[in-house]
Amino acid sequence: MPADPLHSAGKSQRSTTSQPTNGSRASAIEVRRSARRRRTVSAYREGDRTVVLIPARMSEAEEQRWVTVMLDKLAAQESRRALGDSELAERARRLSDQYFDGRARPASVRWVTNQNTRWGSCTPSEASIRLSHRLQGMPEYVVDYVLCHELAHLLVPGHGPRFWRLLEAYPKTERARGYLEGVAAAQRLPRVPEDSDD
Repeated sequence: MPADPLHSAGKSQRSTTSQPTNGSRASAIEVRRSARRRRTVSAYREGDRTVVLIPARMSEAEEQRWVTVMLDKLAAQESRRALGDSELAERARRLSDQYFDGRARPASVRWVTNQNTRWGSCTPSEASIRLSHRLQGMPEYVVDYVLCHELAHLLVPGHGPRFWRLLEAYPKTERARGYLEGVAAAQRLPRVPEDSDD
């Protein structure tokens, strides 16, 4: 969501900062309450933090619920922005620098449409990484996890203990794995029969 310059420059009744509760890329969340705001809730990124604007009358429970909703909306918007292969390669480079001290250097990173049974693949001998197009539109932290997983394969080819210890550097590993397991499980569920008028 775009920045709200009227509210970011104005005085808020109360401002709190906390750590993110979901897959947000921001390092902190700032909640700004406003007596002028009656019903609407909005959020935007401001540097390393997410600012959530809410009405002053909201309870703490409503605040927490809306923070979660707005973080999810921002993450969905960010992941919908189509990353091309060059942006994907740049993202992989940043993740390598952040979590693997820059040691994992792929020669190529690209989207592919022929991976329907896996989320990504890596060929260490060619230093190439391919991500399934099915990841497009998923939350940013999920795409980052798959990239980190494949980057780790450039350093450790198999799935042994050394590989998993290396991947522990990415803090949202378990959350992303759970998300992908949920997507895979949902795709295997039988369709609910529709009512018919016969």
